[in-house]
Amino acid sequence: MPEINCTPIGFVSSPFKERGDAPRQGRLTEEISTITLEDAYLPAMLGLEAGADIFVFCWFDRSDRTVLQSRRDDTLPIKGVFANRSPNRPNPIALTLVKIEEIKENRIIVSGLEALDGTPVLDIKPYSAEFDSPKK
Repeated sequence: MPEINCTPIGFVSSPFKERGDAPRQGRLTEEISTITLEDAYLPAMLGLEAGADIFVFCWFDRSDRTVLQSRRDDTLPIKGVFANRSPNRPNPIALTLVKIEEIKENRIIVSGLEALDGTPVLDIKPYSAEFDSPKK
């Protein structure tokens, strides 16, 4: 398999210090987190505005990359990690839809991010109802 290299564009500062602190999904929290971007990526922020929804792609660096099956709790059947939202997976790339609350210099303050404090951020993309909703 070819190796793929990613470089973080920034890091998360959040109230979630350990895995048990974070909610299962970002939409289950109103907590505020900050994404601090590396200075080289400041031009990429052009067009971001408070109130906008964005997707944040994170690298869940504290996940177990050997896990291929899991279940949310003992009452549910085991599923492969491609059929659930476990943070443990071969490549722990997290995708969370968040709301921008404020932008200050190289910091994007957001609500609804379940990432742990210090989590690397790989990318940010705008949400578009036109393209990010299932076809009817």
